[in-house]
Amino acid sequence: MPHQPLISDLAVRESLRTVFGFESFRQNQETIIREVLNGKDVFAVMPTGGGKSLCYQLPALLMQGTAIVISPLISLMKDQVDAAVENGIAAVFMNSSLDQREISDVYRRLKEKQVKLLYIAPERFAMPQFTEMLKGIPLSLFAIDEAHCISEWGHDFRPDYLALSAIPALFPNVPIAAFTAPATHKVQQDIINKIGLRT
Repeated sequence: MPHQPLISDLAVRESLRTVFGFESFRQNQETIIREVLNGKDVFAVMPTGGGKSLCYQLPALLMQGTAIVISPLISLMKDQVDAAVENGIAAVFMNSSLDQREISDVYRRLKEKQVKLLYIAPERFAMPQFTEMLKGIPLSLFAIDEAHCISEWGHDFRPDYLALSAIPALFPNVPIAAFTAPATHKVQQDIINKIGLRT
């Protein structure tokens, strides 16, 4: 991971206004963003529509390297990528909706450091070839969306999410931001333990 230069509050607020079109942060957004920019792991419980995408897109824009966003739904990835691209952020997804040529093109762009946000499904992260590739490019952060999917106590457990527990060992210097909708304390603790968040 490249050394991340210190990012000023002014740069954060300027990006909020000029890139995302907001004059101020919603509750907890600024705290989460500042923690990520400081290289710390974050666990955030945010309601749907609470503005969680800003919490990883804004740091990804300001930090060096590519942010890996893990999302369970192909349709959600497309919406997020379309919105990010509209804001002028170099965002792409890699999932089963792409053919081999399109996937090769994403790999090329990653290696040429042309991608700020890469959206993938947890199944992709579980592929050894993919994680090896990630080791060869500078990464800014991992954002895990719908993190409750890793908890066997949650309502929609997905076994492929368990592969994400390898992130701290494989990428020890890359911060992780895990986001979930409101969940029980048991589920929240299970998420933190399963991913191995360094809190």
